[in-house]
Amino acid sequence: MGTEKLAVTAKELVAASKGILAADESNGTMSRRLESIGVKPTSESRRDWRQLIFTADGFAEYVSGVILYDETIRQSADDGRSLANILSDAGVMAGIKVDKGTNALAGANGELVTEGLDGLRGRLAEYHDMGARFTKWRAVMSIGEKTPSDYCINVNAHALARYAALAQEAGLVPIVEPEVLMDGSHSIDACYKATKRSLNRVFEELSAQGVALDGMILKPNMVISGHEAPDRATTAEVAENTLACLKETVPDSVPGIAFLSGGQGDEEATMNLDAINRNIADEGAPWEVTFSYGRALVATALKTWGGSLANVEKSQKVLLERCRQTSDARKGAYSPS
Repeated sequence: MGTEKLAVTAKELVAASKGILAADESNGTMSRRLESIGVKPTSESRRDWRQLIFTADGFAEYVSGVILYDETIRQSADDGRSLANILSDAGVMAGIKVDKGTNALAGANGELVTEGLDGLRGRLAEYHDMGARFTKWRAVMSIGEKTPSDYCINVNAHALARYAALAQEAGLVPIVEPEVLMDGSHSIDACYKATKRSLNRVFEELSAQGVALDGMILKPNMVISGHEAPDRATTAEVAENTLACLKETVPDSVPGIAFLSGGQGDEEATMNLDAINRNIADEGAPWEVTFSYGRALVATALKTWGGSLANVEKSQKVLLERCRQTSDARKGAYSPS
């Protein structure tokens, strides 16, 4: 796929009123979530849950694309169609997570590096043939007394750019996800500084490795206090700091920013996204600003389902209502009432 087609796909992913669902939990993570609602975790129960989401009538009104896990893109629905085809038939793009998760970064005192570059070119080609149109790679940086280190940021930025270049070569739009974690008691100022450092380095590497910025999506954290901070920043402060940081670091040619929820609850993630977009309505911004949430979109629907066929329709209604509210926030028009 040429860079012009990649740019078109990227713009479609951040289309007005829509966002991206991250349904790429590993089998282990998804199994733990099923166990938390009393459902035995199997490949079938994981498939049943994701089929429920993808077949919700009206899902495509709010969601442009879904990031899948390797198991999911290979699974079929009750009617025999692949789950990827279920999405495409509904007008939703299928994407795929391609990193292999994090491991200890040698000599970095507990910091992590994301792995998965070995064999990536072949895996990307296979996923493209299976119907994927975009892909995702996540790197994580933690905030502490001496972290994130330049070493950790540099290694992960390089890997993100290598991945992005290979994804574009395969005709897939890369979602580039450098996440500064919310874990800890750090201030919003500490998050601002760490996020700015990581984003600056990521875009230096993307440029050095020839990645077409108009054919990618950035999936960053919001600039936000740590979970355990004694005086957590307000929604207004999150919006102000996040937008300021992005304007200092993200080139205008990037078509869209799709925030991760990063462990925020449903309401917190929605309120913060809404406040950011209200600020953009006043100040302007060169890119579309939307969401790429996982738990913040589906957590309540998962509890409502509880593994029961009798609850499928009710769960889908809960899901669609949360998607609608988040879509409103993407427009800066969310009302908690």
